[in-house]
Amino acid sequence: MTLEQLRIFLAVAEREHVTRAAAALHLTQSAVSAAIRALEARHGITLFHRVGRRIELTGEGEIFRAEAAAVLARAEAAELVLSELGGSLRGTLRIQASQTVASYWLPPLLVRFRAACPEVRVEVGAGNTTSVALSVLQGVAELGFVEGEVEEPALSQTPLATDQLVVVVGPRHPWAKVGPIATARLSETPWIMREAGSGTRAAFEALLRGWNLAPEALEVALKLPSNEAVLAAVEADGGATVVSERAAGPHLAAGLLVRAGLDLPPRSFKALRHRERYQSRASRALVALALDGGAAQ
Repeated sequence: MTLEQLRIFLAVAEREHVTRAAAALHLTQSAVSAAIRALEARHGITLFHRVGRRIELTGEGEIFRAEAAAVLARAEAAELVLSELGGSLRGTLRIQASQTVASYWLPPLLVRFRAACPEVRVEVGAGNTTSVALSVLQGVAELGFVEGEVEEPALSQTPLATDQLVVVVGPRHPWAKVGPIATARLSETPWIMREAGSGTRAAFEALLRGWNLAPEALEVALKLPSNEAVLAAVEADGGATVVSERAAGPHLAAGLLVRAGLDLPPRSFKALRHRERYQSRASRALVALALDGGAAQ
């Protein structure tokens, strides 16, 4: 098994299409197909189902995908280390970020980083706080950026910036036309929530427990996998939600949502790093850049 075979397998798995993967890798379709067949034949397994003109990962392929991604990430991290030991700052820095961070806070930081370190290629994956922490723990990413609490001793956590959570409702919701909302009234409306593992959801549930309210006491009408999906449901009079002010800002400005009268404390955006793995100069430079501008963001 070679790193090139792993790259080809991951490209095909991501696109579920051999021709598109070949184009992205600047290889012929036959070369890509041959690499996949070699992996399958060597180990006597089927990695993909062939479904018409497209392909899908098998159960074995899904398991192998996670391991292949981790191996390839560690190889690229090793290449970055060697380049730094040789005196240059180039290579690939792999990052995972939770959705709120990846969508609203991280992009301007990466633009600044690109200007400071133009020869470092940054690859960013998005997930929720739980999946980001797991990626850093497994070595799939060198750096993670999250807004939720992480209880993992193997990971160091560096606060970088503050973020404000807000409760928002649609303009026709009863809470849109009243003043402060007592915490005892939170069970009066349906809620639209992010999925389990979301830092925003975990932060809100921790606040509820601090107010002596069980999260289970709230009627959760929908659980959705992204901030935009949650906000769209609330705009459609689905109930209330809690979300980052950064995500809700454009919707509030357009009058599509209204901020309810419940003040929530700020939270921190944090960088996650594995305590026992080498910290590249590139990752240290990115965190330093974030700290330099974090207080104002």
